[in-house]
Amino acid sequence: MQLKNIKGQMSLAACALLQVTSPTVQAEDNEWDVDTAVLLYSEGDGRVSAFEPAIYAGRDLEDGDRIDLRLVVDALTGASPNGAHASSVAQTFTTPSGKGSYTTKAGDTPLDDTFRDTRVALGADWTMELDRLSKLTLGANFSKEFDYTSLGISASYAKDFNNRNTTLTTGFAFNSDTINPVGDIPSELMPMMREGFSQNREGDNDTKVITDFLVGITQVVDRKTIVQLNYSLGITDGYQNDPFKIVTVIDPVTGLPATGGIFDTGVTGNLPYVYEKRPDSRQKNNLYFKVVRHLEEDVINFSYRYYWDDWDINSHTFDFKYRYQMANSYLQPHFRYYMQSAAEFHIHNLELGSEVDQVTGEVLVDYASNDYRLAESETLTLGVKYGMPIGDNSELSMRAEIISQTVTDDNVPAGEETPDLDAVIVQVNYSFVW
Repeated sequence: MQLKNIKGQMSLAACALLQVTSPTVQAEDNEWDVDTAVLLYSEGDGRVSAFEPAIYAGRDLEDGDRIDLRLVVDALTGASPNGAHASSVAQTFTTPSGKGSYTTKAGDTPLDDTFRDTRVALGADWTMELDRLSKLTLGANFSKEFDYTSLGISASYAKDFNNRNTTLTTGFAFNSDTINPVGDIPSELMPMMREGFSQNREGDNDTKVITDFLVGITQVVDRKTIVQLNYSLGITDGYQNDPFKIVTVIDPVTGLPATGGIFDTGVTGNLPYVYEKRPDSRQKNNLYFKVVRHLEEDVINFSYRYYWDDWDINSHTFDFKYRYQMANSYLQPHFRYYMQSAAEFHIHNLELGSEVDQVTGEVLVDYASNDYRLAESETLTLGVKYGMPIGDNSELSMRAEIISQTVTDDNVPAGEETPDLDAVIVQVNYSFVW
């Protein structure tokens, strides 16, 4: 899933995926402050694993301007849920290329073990000091995967008031994305074809445009407390399906994937699975609040985000960090709780007869997706970070987190619920001045 919302002043969007921020060490004039990170992510049950190195470099210029550069590489492997539900019978699926197949054992969650991906993301920001109290930041980013290309620009304006105790920020970002999946774009709500049959395809690529707006205020409450309040609006138009996700068509009598008739694979080639379809527009809203409180030596960091969109998804995110300062190092426990409602078109399966025509195979609903990312869910993250200085101008930090996600599916036959997800994150950061 692509995450391209404006964050903060939109200057560290790529590194934010790894929770990489500006280095704690501060560079002098004509020096670069550099932050490097390596993140390892692993899901349970042989699902997706990721190896993600990142580097950030920033430098203050003599005229008050600043340049920031970043590079992130994501290498993902493993098995990814294809959207079909588990069944008491073995299931055979056609690979995304249409040239092969894979089989899921009875009772197992269908996973596409052909999943592989590598993403390279580049970004740059130029911050100009317009006057003593205002700054303009211009940014550009590029991201490339084997089946996905994204180009973007951004701009933000920050103005200080009230003896620099209040900062107003406005921002804008624009991304143009091209989707070119293996095997071309599948036809929406059309059956997956058995290996050897001509697949239902709509062309080799499609596009999506994302426009983000942000307005925010940061207030210094006292010498130890800072609060921030942001509102962002994201508008997406274009192709928003996951080309690799399908929905199972079941026989309402047996509760098993439909067979025979329109789904007689020996005659028609139609497998009892149809490719998902989502609306081609989406409006996202984010309301974000953050407070940072410095104690004598320790630091409390708390944030809350409320999200809603026109797909009927609402979510709440609570994030709490406590940085405990020790003699020559620090320890930072982390707690995050996330909950969301399901998209209005999220459906576990389609029933033959009521939602799929028994004769023609036509799907009788406008939209359908069984992507667990669009389902009702709760996610708990617990972690800890440890950091210590290495010499006068460098710092080493390590972070470990466990993630537990529970997906709620109503009206699903017993034993066919979407399985919970457990994952582990390990990250190492090294910051230095160069």
